[in-house]
Amino acid sequence: MSYRVAQTRRFARQYKKLHDNIATDVDAVVETVAENPAIGERKKGDLADLFVFKFRSQGQLYLLGYTRDDQVRLIYLEAVGPHENFYRDLTRG
Repeated sequence: MSYRVAQTRRFARQYKKLHDNIATDVDAVVETVAENPAIGERKKGDLADLFVFKFRSQGQLYLLGYTRDDQVRLIYLEAVGPHENFYRDLTRG
Protein backbone atom coordinates (compact mmCIF):
# COMPACT_ATOMS: atom_id res chain seq x y z
CA MET A 1 0.00 0.00 0.00
CA SER A 2 1.51 3.30 -1.06
CA TYR A 3 1.77 6.50 0.92
CA ARG A 4 -0.26 9.61 0.11
CA VAL A 5 1.75 12.52 -1.25
CA ALA A 6 1.59 16.21 -0.29
CA GLN A 7 3.82 18.98 -1.54
CA THR A 8 5.22 22.04 0.17
CA ARG A 9 5.16 25.50 -1.38
CA ARG A 10 8.88 25.33 -2.08
CA PHE A 11 8.45 22.08 -4.01
CA ALA A 12 5.52 23.49 -5.99
CA ARG A 13 7.55 26.56 -7.03
CA GLN A 14 10.55 24.46 -8.06
CA TYR A 15 8.38 21.94 -9.90
CA LYS A 16 6.62 24.68 -11.87
CA LYS A 17 9.98 25.92 -13.22
CA LEU A 18 11.02 22.51 -14.58
CA HIS A 19 10.82 21.64 -18.27
CA ASP A 20 7.98 19.27 -19.19
CA ASN A 21 10.22 16.28 -19.88
CA ILE A 22 12.00 16.67 -16.53
CA ALA A 23 8.65 17.13 -14.75
CA THR A 24 7.50 13.82 -16.26
CA ASP A 25 10.58 12.11 -14.81
CA VAL A 26 9.88 13.74 -11.42
CA ASP A 27 6.30 12.41 -11.52
CA ALA A 28 7.62 8.87 -12.10
CA VAL A 29 10.11 9.23 -9.23
CA VAL A 30 7.38 10.52 -6.89
CA GLU A 31 5.31 7.41 -7.66
CA THR A 32 8.33 5.21 -6.94
CA VAL A 33 8.94 6.95 -3.62
CA ALA A 34 5.25 6.71 -2.68
CA GLU A 35 5.41 2.94 -3.19
CA ASN A 36 8.62 2.55 -1.17
CA PRO A 37 9.47 5.59 1.03
CA ALA A 38 12.56 3.87 2.44
CA ILE A 39 14.23 4.04 -0.98
CA GLY A 40 15.75 7.47 -0.27
CA GLU A 41 18.91 8.16 1.69
CA ARG A 42 18.38 9.74 5.12
CA LYS A 43 20.44 12.86 5.75
CA LYS A 44 22.30 13.80 8.93
CA GLY A 45 22.76 16.94 10.98
CA ASP A 46 20.46 19.89 10.29
CA LEU A 47 18.59 17.89 7.65
CA ALA A 48 18.10 14.75 9.76
CA ASP A 49 14.38 14.52 8.94
CA LEU A 50 15.02 14.68 5.21
CA PHE A 51 15.27 11.77 2.80
CA VAL A 52 16.85 12.32 -0.61
CA PHE A 53 16.33 10.22 -3.72
CA LYS A 54 18.79 10.78 -6.57
CA PHE A 55 17.83 10.29 -10.20
CA ARG A 56 19.03 11.27 -13.65
CA SER A 57 17.03 13.28 -16.15
CA GLN A 58 18.32 14.69 -19.42
CA GLY A 59 21.84 13.58 -18.49
CA GLN A 60 21.90 15.58 -15.26
CA LEU A 61 21.69 14.43 -11.65
CA TYR A 62 18.54 15.60 -9.85
CA LEU A 63 17.54 15.20 -6.22
CA LEU A 64 14.10 14.80 -4.70
CA GLY A 65 13.97 15.75 -1.03
CA TYR A 66 11.08 14.52 1.09
CA THR A 67 10.02 13.85 4.66
CA ARG A 68 7.64 11.13 5.70
CA ASP A 69 5.09 10.55 8.44
CA ASP A 70 4.69 6.81 8.92
CA GLN A 71 1.75 7.12 11.34
CA VAL A 72 -0.55 8.68 8.74
CA ARG A 73 1.30 7.19 5.73
CA LEU A 74 2.06 10.55 4.17
CA ILE A 75 5.06 11.84 2.22
CA TYR A 76 5.78 15.57 2.13
CA LEU A 77 7.68 16.61 -1.00
CA GLU A 78 10.11 19.26 0.21
CA ALA A 79 12.32 20.11 -2.77
CA VAL A 80 13.41 19.03 -6.23
CA GLY A 81 16.23 20.23 -8.40
CA PRO A 82 19.70 19.67 -9.76
CA HIS A 83 22.40 18.60 -7.34
CA GLU A 84 24.12 21.98 -7.61
CA ASN A 85 23.28 24.10 -4.52
CA PHE A 86 20.44 21.73 -3.52
CA TYR A 87 21.44 21.39 0.14
CA ARG A 88 22.48 25.03 0.50
CA ASP A 89 19.07 26.19 -0.69
CA LEU A 90 17.30 23.76 1.65
CA THR A 91 19.13 24.95 4.77
CA ARG A 92 18.49 28.56 3.81
CA GLY A 93 14.79 27.88 4.11
